[in-house]
Amino acid sequence: MAESAYAALEQRLGHVFKDVALLESALTHKSFLNENPQVRRSHGERLEFLGDAVFDLVVGHLVMERFPHGSEGELSIARAAIVNEAGLAQLGLELGLGEWLFLGKGEEQSGGRRKPSLLADACEAVVGAIYTEAGFPTTFTVVSNLLASRIAALDDPGYTDFKTRLQERAQSLYKETPRYTVLQEVGPDHAKVFQVSVTLGEKVYSTSVGRSKKEAEQRAAEAALFLLEGEDRSMT
Repeated sequence: MAESAYAALEQRLGHVFKDVALLESALTHKSFLNENPQVRRSHGERLEFLGDAVFDLVVGHLVMERFPHGSEGELSIARAAIVNEAGLAQLGLELGLGEWLFLGKGEEQSGGRRKPSLLADACEAVVGAIYTEAGFPTTFTVVSNLLASRIAALDDPGYTDFKTRLQERAQSLYKETPRYTVLQEVGPDHAKVFQVSVTLGEKVYSTSVGRSKKEAEQRAAEAALFLLEGEDRSMT
């Protein structure tokens, strides 16, 4: 069996297409068909529509697992941080989708192979094609693998304001700026845990751990804020 002309792309995706024509449709911009009416192929817009829904569902599931105590609003913000034009365009660049796009001359000459909107659309269309061919479980695995590092890098939406709130409160009460110190890092690179302390003046208010330095700082800030607000109440 001859190797697919899209073997390099399929390797990056983690999926080998049985129906290569489906992948080619996903990679085809309508400008190409407008200029090449002899090509009997659909463009990728319908697959793009489908892939958009698949991305929302898969990423929604992944952020619920990542943040088991997140509210609906917080989870929506986390999902939107992944499923947006900029994020999908970056994924398209990493996959090298621009190399395989079928574009009309106008789009080609205007830099369409690196245009964020086209790369994001192509990402959605390719995922829509995988779903059409292989179903949801396979597509879930493909998308999960492609986005694993981005999901892991998300800050916990429930903690995003604590550092700001602590700084504002510390300035108001004591004219002090919180200082964060990494006390230790333990574990392998792919599963490292950070321990961080937060200090005001000469007093260590709290120490906390997290799966990233940012998460540990936010958790430490939350604990410190609780103590600081208790001190404020005792002063009144």
